[in-house]
Amino acid sequence: MVDIVFIRIEELREHEEIRPDYLEELKNEILSDGMLKMPIAVDRSTYIILDGHHRLHALKRIGCKKIPVILVDYHSPEIEVVPWREGEKITKEMIIDTALTGKRMAPKTSKHMIKVKGELKHISILETVINIPLDELK
Repeated sequence: MVDIVFIRIEELREHEEIRPDYLEELKNEILSDGMLKMPIAVDRSTYIILDGHHRLHALKRIGCKKIPVILVDYHSPEIEVVPWREGEKITKEMIIDTALTGKRMAPKTSKHMIKVKGELKHISILETVINIPLDELK
């Protein structure tokens, strides 16, 4: 079981840019639903976002002040990072350096994976449906 906690949006650290077209679509979907369906995945010690940049930006645009997150240990060997695009190189150290210095990588540069029963799965497998009303995030 994974704990979901609420974090103030300004405490989170990003490492990737977002795609404006997808952001608008997601924002409209969240507004239409009136709730956030899934938390985002964040490193427990640095608050670097591992999965959920677009959800974060959608909530910012909606005027929310906090966001539900699943805190994970990014230094765990169970968590790996791989590039979305073939031939690119990405490491945890690159992610941490980028986020802590306030820089941004291109959208969809990193794909965070977690070992589940010896098999690598996208980290979003931890993000269970929560259906939090937007009013609770303002």
